Amino acid sequence: MLIPRQPVPALSVETVAHGTFDLAAETSERGTVVCFYRGLHCPICATYLKELERLTPEFAKRGVATIAISSDDAERAAEMVDKVGAKEMRIGYGLKLPKAKEWGLYISTSRGKTSIGIEEPALFSEPGLFLVTPERTLYYGAVQTMPFVRPHFSELVGALDFAIEKNYPARGEYTGAV
Repeated sequence: MLIPRQPVPALSVETVAHGTFDLAAETSERGTVVCFYRGLHCPICATYLKELERLTPEFAKRGVATIAISSDDAERAAEMVDKVGAKEMRIGYGLKLPKAKEWGLYISTSRGKTSIGIEEPALFSEPGLFLVTPERTLYYGAVQTMPFVRPHFSELVGALDFAIEKNYPARGEYTGAV
């Protein structure tokens, strides 16, 4: 389990149109939103990523970069870029499943073709959303076992405004006895 205020695992993937993404090389003022998505086969992911694309400029105004990452290959990732009209947001691909597990993501097995007629990979990760500080520590994290009921990016933008104004710390860092 990732712990707020503690370092997150290393993360490096290729992107469709922005070269190699390496979390250790990120230079945004207030951090990076890392959105792990299921893949091209997921219609909910496409809708979700359209919203992240729309709000990426709002995150940027607050000094936060964005990236969406899946275990899809380059071809499927490029199809997702087209599907969501990604111009502002980076889309990474080739996430290795052991790395997904390091980030605490759940792994699912294929159930064949989805409702939109696209074959699921044999294994793929379920969604996760993280805000990583410039120091590469966890500020916010949410992982899911299903594609449904995801955190809203507009709420995360609003939370950022509050956190910036109040210098609000990451919470959930206590790991002692209870």
